[in-house]
Amino acid sequence: MQKNVRVREAAELLGLSKSTLDKLRHYGTGPRFFRLGRAVIYDTNDLIAWRDERAVAPANDNTASEVAA
Repeated sequence: MQKNVRVREAAELLGLSKSTLDKLRHYGTGPRFFRLGRAVIYDTNDLIAWRDERAVAPANDNTASEVAA
């Protein structure tokens, strides 16, 4: 379901501080956003997609033990 949220709610959804999300937006490395007047708005679908793009797969424990052997 698409929902538009402001910065504080977006930061909470991502588990980030508002200032971190502000910095990511400033440097152009954060999730897609748009402006309505002076308000910064995020689509929750864009937030989830941005978060999922940064997911890291866990290391395979067997590989580490095989290398050590």
